[in-house]
Amino acid sequence: MRNRSDGVAKEIVLAALYNTKDMTVMIEMQNTGDSRAHGEILASVEHVLSDVAGEWRVSIVGSRANDNWEMKVEGPRGFERSYTLVGDAGEHKPEAIRNVLIKLLPVNAR
Repeated sequence: MRNRSDGVAKEIVLAALYNTKDMTVMIEMQNTGDSRAHGEILASVEHVLSDVAGEWRVSIVGSRANDNWEMKVEGPRGFERSYTLVGDAGEHKPEAIRNVLIKLLPVNAR
């Protein structure tokens, strides 16, 4: 009986370790205009989060009132950050979004 419970405990630990390596990224973009840049932005966000464990959600929503986009990043263990991407400052470019995202991530995820 002891061997069986030891085996079960080992299976549970292995499953927990395996699950921490899983990565899911959901990216949503609305009212951001330039559809040609969407693919590059999506690829850069996915690339930044590709080595980070956990489920991640990134939303980028453009404003109809001005040239700003609101980026919201949500991740595991209640992680949540927001940032305003200012178009006039060049922050709508895929490389700029990538750099901002890297800075918003927790230190242990970089």
